[in-house]
Amino acid sequence: MITSPPGTPDIGDRADLVALLRRFYEAALADRLIGPYFTEIAGLDLEAHLPRITDFWERALLRTADYDGNAFAPHAALHDTRPMTAEHFGRWVQLWRASVDGLYAGPRADHAKVQGERIALAMLRRLSGSEDTDGDTGLGFVPLAALRLRTDL
Repeated sequence: MITSPPGTPDIGDRADLVALLRRFYEAALADRLIGPYFTEIAGLDLEAHLPRITDFWERALLRTADYDGNAFAPHAALHDTRPMTAEHFGRWVQLWRASVDGLYAGPRADHAKVQGERIALAMLRRLSGSEDTDGDTGLGFVPLAALRLRTDL
C-alpha cells in the first residue's frame, strides 16, 4: 500500500478535484497506452472538458455538484472507434490511483481510488457485454487493489 507523507491533506473541495484531475490528465494524455484515446480519437480539449468531469467527481465524492451527464456514452463511442480492453482500464486505474496518492490522503482520497476502480470495472463490463456481478469478468482485468505491489523488486 502506498502511504502519503504525514500531513498530506484529504480531498476537501472542488479546487482539490481540479488539481487532481489536472494531474491525472497530464499523466493520461502522455501515456502510450491510453493517451491516444484522449488525444487522437477523442481530440480532448482539456479546458472544455475539465468543468464537466469535475462536476462528475464532485458529485461522486463530495455530493455537492449537479451532474446530469451520461459518462458511458462518450466511452462507448471511443470503444466503437477503437475497442478498449482490460489492459486499457487497468492502466487508467493505475494512473488514477497514482494521481490521488501523489496529492491526497484520507477517507475521501481512499474513496476516490475505490470509486475510480468501480467505474473502470463497470465501464469495462458494459463495453464488453459482460454484466457478471461476481467480479470475475473473464476479461483479464485484475483490480489494482487486489494486487500486492512490491517496490523492492
